Amino acid sequence: METSGGIQASLSGRYAVALFDLARDTQSLDTVVESLRALKAALAESPDFKGLINSPVLSRDAAGKTIAAVASAMGIDALTTKFLGVLAQNRRLSQLPAVVRAYETLLSNHKGEARAEVTSAHPLDDTQVAALAKSLRARVGRDVAVDAKVDPAILGGLVVKIGSQMIDSSIRTRLNSLAHAMKG
Repeated sequence: METSGGIQASLSGRYAVALFDLARDTQSLDTVVESLRALKAALAESPDFKGLINSPVLSRDAAGKTIAAVASAMGIDALTTKFLGVLAQNRRLSQLPAVVRAYETLLSNHKGEARAEVTSAHPLDDTQVAALAKSLRARVGRDVAVDAKVDPAILGGLVVKIGSQMIDSSIRTRLNSLAHAMKG
């Protein structure tokens, strides 16, 4: 497997590549990404789940049983559930967020898409995400998968990262530029 932007160099990248290869071999790339996105959403919404994957006190067996129960309750597919068990046995559940990001990048590259990390001050609705993806597609010349994040600290506007390119139209950056210009 080719490294994609250094993905395979990191620990989470190696896990993501292994999961991607298994999912590709079993024609379940999209099923796995949906499960991973559900896990990502659960991590964002549940401090208890975040605490579970970062807990240093749980034994390997307890972590494995707990993550299997969580996966079952969430309706996570069998391949991703087994993968979570491997992470638990290797004490690598804390790598899950990075594995999800790396897997999404691998899948985007596989589909010939660019991946855009978009940060906004408020959540974007589906219509806004679709319009943004269309606008970015016109700019980069290929389909763009949007990974939307919320950071109230930017105050307003957007920060868009596509590969090594960054477009920062946030109000925070504009205010900082104005303050810098006024200092002379």
